[in-house]
Amino acid sequence: MSATVTGAPERVVIVGASAAGLAAAETLRRSCHTGAITLIGDEPTAPYDRPPLSKEILSGAWDPERLPLRTPADLDALELETRLGRKADRLNLVERTVRLSDGELVPYDGLIVATGVRPRRLPGTPAHVLRTLDDALALRDRLGRGRRLVVVGAGFLGAEATAVAAGLGTHVTLLEPAPVPLAHAVGEDVGRVLAEAHLDHGVDLRTGARVTEVVAGGVRLDDGTVVEGDAVLVAIGSRPNVDWLAGSGLTVQDGLVCDEFCAAAPGVYGAGDVARWHNPLFDTSMRIEHRTNAAEQGMAVARNLLGARQPFAPAPYFWSDQWDMKIRAYGFLRGHDEVRIVEGSLKERQFTALYRTGDRLTGVLSVGMPPKTIRPWQQAITARASWGNATSTLHPSAAGAAP
Repeated sequence: MSATVTGAPERVVIVGASAAGLAAAETLRRSCHTGAITLIGDEPTAPYDRPPLSKEILSGAWDPERLPLRTPADLDALELETRLGRKADRLNLVERTVRLSDGELVPYDGLIVATGVRPRRLPGTPAHVLRTLDDALALRDRLGRGRRLVVVGAGFLGAEATAVAAGLGTHVTLLEPAPVPLAHAVGEDVGRVLAEAHLDHGVDLRTGARVTEVVAGGVRLDDGTVVEGDAVLVAIGSRPNVDWLAGSGLTVQDGLVCDEFCAAAPGVYGAGDVARWHNPLFDTSMRIEHRTNAAEQGMAVARNLLGARQPFAPAPYFWSDQWDMKIRAYGFLRGHDEVRIVEGSLKERQFTALYRTGDRLTGVLSVGMPPKTIRPWQQAITARASWGNATSTLHPSAAGAAP
């Protein structure tokens, strides 16, 4: 283990008992930080894993006891001062304090903001969302044969929940305002493949369907049509949890705005879903809601808080399980100029797709392919390879000059 950096903060406060927050705490201790670490979380439980909520927990394959990220003994070894079940209410940069919802003031020398996101909601009758363990358990109780579920939003979360619910015998109506689900993220051709999988499994997928409100017994569309269901799941994206930072002096714009080191101000860093930082690998600002990024960014900000000053420049990775499809992706796919299939077949739902932005290879996505298939492409993305060099070297038949 490395020695503590001279001048490192004595008291570190981590707001967010999340994967990012836990990774930060562990990295501080591994880096021989012996000062106080206070972990604040609005849920009463210790940090747990969220990706299984829309899959293993929702399906009933896992018991909730499998979710915690660490055992009680592991957490005790970190010697954390915890404030669980209590929200951060306000930040004072001048006095270096975090005020909690019960009025307690928690002082800090170094602060890590890892407060994550909360689901967007629709007006009208309260509906299900899927962010916490309680959310997943409540929705699971409404699934099963003979029941009807309306899912609003065919993004990755809505698609995963749809596949699980339909697999349990629930009749699912999946509503998506765009003509092709996920086209903005993965391209129209790939989006159509994912959509067709739902149709093949009996899901009532309706694109171009704009929901205006949740009503008793379903949802209302903008044309006045009511789509009926016994339960409604709203999966239309999320909002960063930054309300408590209002008036603090920090810059907030779809997340906590940070530099390439994930610093938002001297001694203040952002990590995980809430952080919008400048990623030097792609030379752009991004906010990533992926489990892997949360852990990696939590580790990075802890090291930088202790003085490392290393830019955080990852090629983001995410995965999704839908029906019998395993989807894996590296890089930054949004805003791409071209998608090219270089292996496999869209028709067979087994393929590798490359994403070009400008003259660079910026992303790769695979469906139903072995993990090793995309590793060379991941390395090329990390190495900032040009489109022409990457395709001609790794897959000559895919080569071609970018327009």
